[in-house]
Amino acid sequence: MADDTRLDGKVALITGAAGEIGSATMQLLAARGARIVAVDRDEIQLQNAVAKLPVEAHPIALTADVSREEDVAGYVSRAVAAAGGVDVFFNNAGIEGDVAPIQDYSLEAFRRVLDVNVVGVFLGMKHVLPVMLKNGAGSIINTASIAGLIGSPHIAVYSASKHAVIGLTKSVAIECSGTGVRVNCVCPGLIQSRMLSSIIEGRTPGARADADSILQRIPARRLGAAAEVASVVAFLACDAASYVSGSAYTVDGGRTAS
Repeated sequence: MADDTRLDGKVALITGAAGEIGSATMQLLAARGARIVAVDRDEIQLQNAVAKLPVEAHPIALTADVSREEDVAGYVSRAVAAAGGVDVFFNNAGIEGDVAPIQDYSLEAFRRVLDVNVVGVFLGMKHVLPVMLKNGAGSIINTASIAGLIGSPHIAVYSASKHAVIGLTKSVAIECSGTGVRVNCVCPGLIQSRMLSSIIEGRTPGARADADSILQRIPARRLGAAAEVASVVAFLACDAASYVSGSAYTVDGGRTAS
């Protein structure tokens, strides 16, 4: 019986590939047989992340700003030209923005978060979807957050952007009904990462993300690992999830269960 969790022969395009979740997902998808096309704005960090992939993944590293349409069109066309198509799209790039009360937020900072987290997701789907629809198959996984499901102090703009990602995911999934293209998103909770440390430090200077006061709010009583988010992305990418579309999968140790 064929293993429907494998991704042999599939091309996986990943944005935000140099971050913890992006890098962990690249590693797992490569281990399951996918060819990797990695995209990030930070060229040095991107090259470091791609260097850790197995040669069998035939990795391609592309530097791009996901908020610029010409960059997005460029990374999609280069992926198609170099790898022959896009079967899996992990639309993952995102930023936390400033950590501050809404009254202290500048309009410039507000727009930057929406440009990366919402416009970037929109542009990625806009340019990848025609490739997948032409082939009659594909899996898009957007990165949202539990901040897209609940409110959270001092990251109202980030939260708003992730609510928008969930809305985009569900709406585009319906648009793709019957096409063979599935669209889902993952909603990570408190994952050990640079971003989480930045948010915690922004709220309380000197505080640690793994402080007991924070862990007590998580039923699992620990922070999550990037690899645990990657496992859910890998499931949504593969044929084992062939009946899953329009869903928002939480990876949060039970944080949003109540």
